[in-house]
Amino acid sequence: MKLLPCSAAKTSSPAIQNSVEDELEMATVRHRPEALELLEAQSKFTKKELQILYRGFKNECPSGVVNEETFKEIYSQFFPQGDSTTYAHFLFNAFDTDHNGAVSFEDFIKGLSILLRGTVQEKLNWAFNLYDINKDGYITKEEMLDIMKAIYDMMGKCTYPVLKEDAPRQHVETFFQKMDKNKDGVVTIDEFIESCQKDENIMRSMQLFENVI
Repeated sequence: MKLLPCSAAKTSSPAIQNSVEDELEMATVRHRPEALELLEAQSKFTKKELQILYRGFKNECPSGVVNEETFKEIYSQFFPQGDSTTYAHFLFNAFDTDHNGAVSFEDFIKGLSILLRGTVQEKLNWAFNLYDINKDGYITKEEMLDIMKAIYDMMGKCTYPVLKEDAPRQHVETFFQKMDKNKDGVVTIDEFIESCQKDENIMRSMQLFENVI
């Protein structure tokens, strides 16, 4: 009997039918995401954008959650010329905010919303969390070097001009010196944000993907 309203919907307008199909699709996934209205309120995406993103997410992850290995496989498709494994590991941990070893659709949307539509402050907070590998509230030179090496590995050997082996370390030395204002060997979130806001290249890169969807 509960299926009767759906049968009746088939004679309704295409817009209503699509809406019903979207709601059914959201309801049948094994890991049911939070209500669309709640996700819409928590992110900067519209309901229609969330439905499109959800279809894409479900195609890649039918169970409704993605584990680290699957995340690495998906990410490697974007960087076939290099080894994105390590960077994907760090990125996965940044998306996996509750550290349960899986990224749900909600986790994915909240992170993506910040990266694509967030304020500069929100994006910098997210970036700090990525670099703060052990999540102790500080970035050490070793953590920054680990991330930088992962980025260089991901970009591959086909960069032009060809980068020297010690390029990541040189890059980190320069950045860390600028960021570690009080020279105590760690970078706090305030030092990180202040330094990034003064760097024109970083600020420009923050705007690259705005409204990409």
